[in-house]
Amino acid sequence: MANPEFYGLSTTTLSGQPFPFKDLEGKAVLIVNVASKCGFTPQYKGLEELYQQYKDRGLVILGFPCNQFGGQEPGDASAIGEFCQRNFGVTFPIMEKSDVNGNDANPVFKYLKSQKKQFMMEMIKWNFEKFLVDKSGQVVARFSSMATPASLAPEIEKVLNA
Repeated sequence: MANPEFYGLSTTTLSGQPFPFKDLEGKAVLIVNVASKCGFTPQYKGLEELYQQYKDRGLVILGFPCNQFGGQEPGDASAIGEFCQRNFGVTFPIMEKSDVNGNDANPVFKYLKSQKKQFMMEMIKWNFEKFLVDKSGQVVARFSSMATPASLAPEIEKVLNA
């Protein structure tokens, strides 16, 4: 049964286009808060590799740039898009820059955090935290910044094979 809460969400892409989550129905989704000037920024490469490996099987990766952690995403939409393309060849969708914590947090992250706490806390601790959503819109896993994209492959496989 499709989760109406998840599929009722929407956001905006880096280029300013609406991105309704209803378009994700039936797909596995990995949602990541990203930043261009972070020690974890090289994970973009691994995320792109995951996307290339699994996109034809139904995986969508959504990157949400965030400047809440050490000011590590200072650029505007144009700079962020150029950085992702030039340095990592990112082809998965990048959303508009958003807060992930606090009163102004993007509703997507408010929802994700309410579904999967990390160490009994909702708060996102740093850039490159990851949420895995199954094909029915259920948040099934949350991974810390330390979890490399490659280490997520077994969980992604489970979701895709379900």
